[in-house]
Amino acid sequence: MTEATEQALPQPGVRCSDAEREQTRARLHTAAAEGRLSMDEIEERMTRVYALKFRHDLDALTADLPAPESSPATARGWRPILEAIGRQLAAEIRTLLARGGAAGSRQRRLVIALVLLVFVAAMTVAAFHGFDGEGAEHHGFGRD
Repeated sequence: MTEATEQALPQPGVRCSDAEREQTRARLHTAAAEGRLSMDEIEERMTRVYALKFRHDLDALTADLPAPESSPATARGWRPILEAIGRQLAAEIRTLLARGGAAGSRQRRLVIALVLLVFVAAMTVAAFHGFDGEGAEHHGFGRD
């Protein structure tokens, strides 16, 4: 078939937009972060995301992945951020304790332990000092 003949034939499906490609890319990265895709799989699929032209082709890239939960764009406030931090913290603690599948390197475990220690110390200081930025005055300190 010549190029002119291929262009004359109707193309199946609807062309995908850059925004749809970006949504697919984000979904693939989420799946990789959850451990559903290996690095080789994510690289291969990411290459295909920008090469594909039609929506149904993009859908095929994520067909074997679970449906996304509620969209983070619609969630408001601190709750989604705190939930994400909690999930990451739990994963890091599992790595620290060498229960997260592959045991982390000694250096990584040390860094995680130090970060957790700094986090706990900062939260302790913030709890005693106050989260509202007014300092210790609301505790009754500094009054004459």
